[in-house]
Amino acid sequence: MNLNLCRVCGLELDFAPWGEDGDTPSYDFCPCCDTEFGFEDSSYEAVKSQRAQWLQGGANWNEPQEKPQDWDLADQLNAVIHERSALLEALKKAGKL
Repeated sequence: MNLNLCRVCGLELDFAPWGEDGDTPSYDFCPCCDTEFGFEDSSYEAVKSQRAQWLQGGANWNEPQEKPQDWDLADQLNAVIHERSALLEALKKAGKL
């Protein structure tokens, strides 16, 4: 499981938004989808809701200066799909699902 991914948009970050143990949120914000780690991604339902809101709003970057020139939404969301089962397991372990 890649601990450096945003659970909502799949952005690979340079830190683990839920800590190295996967259970200690940083409460920082994703520069892409603006999710607050530990709040808007603390349950599977919250992740789904936040992702839907972000996508319906146009999948805009919260910090556009951080957006890579070769950014591809589908590629980034694929990261989330591949991590989905690991995310579900982590949420179950934490009693959030």
